[in-house]
Amino acid sequence: MTLFARQAQSGGTAAQPAPAALTPDQLDSLVAPIALYPDPMLSQTLVAATYPLEIIQLQQWLGKNPGLKDQALADALKKQDWDPSIQAMAALPDVVKQLADNIKWTTDLGNAFLAQQEDVMDAVQRMRQKAQRAGALKTTEQQKVETRVVESKTVVVIEQASPQVVYVPSYNPVVVYGPPVYPYPPIMYPPPPPPGAYAASMAISFGVGVAMGAMWPGGWGYGCGWGNNDINVNINNNFNRNANINRSVNRNNLNNAQWQHNPQHRGAAPYSNQAMANKYGGTARGASTASRQAAARQNISRSGAAGQSGARAGTMDRGSAGRSPSAGNMSAGRGSGDRVGSRQVSGAGSSTGRSAFGGASGAGSGSTARASSQRGASSMASYRGSGASRGGGGRRR
Repeated sequence: MTLFARQAQSGGTAAQPAPAALTPDQLDSLVAPIALYPDPMLSQTLVAATYPLEIIQLQQWLGKNPGLKDQALADALKKQDWDPSIQAMAALPDVVKQLADNIKWTTDLGNAFLAQQEDVMDAVQRMRQKAQRAGALKTTEQQKVETRVVESKTVVVIEQASPQVVYVPSYNPVVVYGPPVYPYPPIMYPPPPPPGAYAASMAISFGVGVAMGAMWPGGWGYGCGWGNNDINVNINNNFNRNANINRSVNRNNLNNAQWQHNPQHRGAAPYSNQAMANKYGGTARGASTASRQAAARQNISRSGAAGQSGARAGTMDRGSAGRSPSAGNMSAGRGSGDRVGSRQVSGAGSSTGRSAFGGASGAGSGSTARASSQRGASSMASYRGSGASRGGGGRRR
């Protein structure tokens, strides 16, 4: 099926693309690799995925600064012109690598979150419940899993066992959820246990714990508002406070506020459809070079204005203080709106090479995703016990 279909207006004039929502099965598959992240990590990842250009920039920057740790890393990040959600991801390099190495999936995830935030949060809950029923999701020394009623909704909440230490879970979606209705994203996952050795306790492994206190005084920057299916921003977090200290947004309520996307940090990365592009003042996949250049210039102009007079009210993300959010990696003059960093983002002119979440036909989505995967990972729809070695961003132990 086509993700975004064009409808005709009266008089025979084509209307703007009408976004067709992803189905629950498609969303379940899309969120499968991150649905079992602890709530703070999950919310941070969903927000960061809406800024794919800056994810690539962060990965490149981390590669050039491997010796920075703890407070030194936090201090260096404050000098970078990135959204706070991207800055805060630097303490989790394995997650950054997962997102950057699979930038097409990451972009699709961010686009789905922008267009269908409530549906994405519901999909996370469905996948957590599947993992619970399979016996794979439970409280361990690394995490605390609870079923709670939040504003009359029954939800599965995953928290860090220790507020000061976070562990990145690593798992194979087929093992923790079961075979998919819609193909899981074609990224690398841990191999399943050998035949006869399966136990629920083996389904999820964890990397080395990351001490968060040095970088996140005041707590993580984001949280899951399961009652309203939204993301809450904790302004007491240093990254968010530094980003908003000179802004007039929510000065009367600086404890928590609902997150809103800041298009200044999108750069020239296209949105998934014209409706989203119109909402945020960007361009859509398949837009002309001239349109992409104009949008990039508009972002640069906005960024400069924000540096002089403060960011517009109504967003909780960091303004870019007069510098282009895409400086160094993307040139408006080159018309590179379909690139994320040095990686090509598929356009909308053809479904070839695009994932099902970005607009490929349903019938060919599995083979299309396999063809577009740079690592040659096969679709999980035809999963046969792949020997892939890595997943979820965490190191196995």
